[in-house]
Amino acid sequence: MKLSTLTSLMMTAVIITVLVAVHLLYFVQIDNFAQSHLKDKAMAVARTLADTPEVQRGLLLPDGSGQIQPLAEAARKRNGLLFVVVTDMKGIRFSHPNPVVIGKHFVGNDIYPALGGRENVAVNHGVLVEALRVFTPVYDAQHQQIGVVAIGIALNDVAAQIAKSRWNIVWTVLFGGLVGMLGIFILVRRLKTILLGLEPHEISSLFEQRQAILNSIKEGVIAVDDQSRVSLINHAAQQLLHETTRKMPLSGDLIAEESVMHRHQQDALHAGKAWHDQELTLGNRILISNTVPVRSRDRIIGAVTTFRDKTEISQLMQRLDGMVNYVDALRERSHEFMNKLHVILGLLHMKNYAQMEEYILKTANAYQTEIGSLMQKIKSPVIAGFLLSKINRVTDEGHQLIIDEASFLPDCGSEAQNAVLITVLGNLIENALEALDPETEGEIHLMLHYQNGWLACEVSDDGPGIDSTQLSAIFERGVSSKGDDRGVGLFLVKQQTESLGGSVSVESEPGVFTQFLVQLPWERGMITQ
Repeated sequence: MKLSTLTSLMMTAVIITVLVAVHLLYFVQIDNFAQSHLKDKAMAVARTLADTPEVQRGLLLPDGSGQIQPLAEAARKRNGLLFVVVTDMKGIRFSHPNPVVIGKHFVGNDIYPALGGRENVAVNHGVLVEALRVFTPVYDAQHQQIGVVAIGIALNDVAAQIAKSRWNIVWTVLFGGLVGMLGIFILVRRLKTILLGLEPHEISSLFEQRQAILNSIKEGVIAVDDQSRVSLINHAAQQLLHETTRKMPLSGDLIAEESVMHRHQQDALHAGKAWHDQELTLGNRILISNTVPVRSRDRIIGAVTTFRDKTEISQLMQRLDGMVNYVDALRERSHEFMNKLHVILGLLHMKNYAQMEEYILKTANAYQTEIGSLMQKIKSPVIAGFLLSKINRVTDEGHQLIIDEASFLPDCGSEAQNAVLITVLGNLIENALEALDPETEGEIHLMLHYQNGWLACEVSDDGPGIDSTQLSAIFERGVSSKGDDRGVGLFLVKQQTESLGGSVSVESEPGVFTQFLVQLPWERGMITQ
């Protein structure tokens, strides 16, 4: 059922129910309301006449009807009454619509309470038709009762008034229904405008889809209104904020001023400025954040911030780099192996078996020394391929990368630990390579030692070393002796090492050596050597 139809039916039912209930109650009480209205009207006229000086003086005269009758008749005709009768204390009439009965006794026992000084209301039949009659006493200047004013309203007039009131109910119900229908029409048009013409089932479907999308993406999403209150936050954002700050904002919460996202959101809300690909430090993690203002009809109504853990992105890139390096190393070895096969095939064609035997033994020994030894020490294929590519790179630069004979790395680290190890070794080896003199052959030494769930990594070189005044600052971002736009590698080494709970330190003697020592937690498992 469409929203317009559903809303119209519901509102119509409510309006009709209310109108019928209220007017049914009024219809039941209409007799009492009409009689009470006519009684109050008659009583008001009776009291007015009772307080009139002409009536009071006429009752004190032996023949006061001549003074009272014109006044009573004028009041009767003016107010549409059946009769207006003024009597003395004996019940003798001083006025009546029928002048013949003036001077005669009032008909009906319902006058006696008024003769006793009490107002009275009754339904009775006198000289005229049956009527609703009201009585009020008349007092002189000394507050002595001198007579009674009686006023009658024909019951036919009462019935006519009741019927008129009932018709008024019908017209009121119809008018109320018409106004209600107009209100329903305006309300439905307004609702359709607010809801962009969508039907209820479409709205619920869109809401469910939005929630599913927000909770399925890995990026954190936080939306705030123009008062910086959270209007939307997905599961990824809650989880990341809880892991880093131990605080998890909910919908309706204010974004704290000390929050790293607060400044960007304020710029978006008040200046309409968008921030793209900004690095924010949250706890021990670096986030890549984007903040944009949300506009509606050229007015900023909020801001949306999306963010992703840069550490995770870096780890994925490093893992990919490690696999690429591994593949490149295998490709290089494959070409080299094919060249060696061609040499062997040539020696075989020349039947130079002695030299062929010597060549094969040298090749086998070289493989055992270089690759076989590496695979025996480094059980992780990704790390082994990475180191193999670094060995080739260092060799191409005219230097040597020597892996210590006592090195051993079990293949039981997590993906995060492997990614951090690649970051650490890659940056330290590259820094050592850049420090070596390209004119002379230098050496870079690497030692990996695993014990009791911890991995110790030592990277040293015989380059120029680091000045003691710079040692305390080399791990800060942007600090480098190699020019501008540098100083990121050692910063990442320290940051990612400490993110796993590890540590990094450096020793250096200018002109002699530089040595970095990194301690990393490494998952325990079945270790074989």
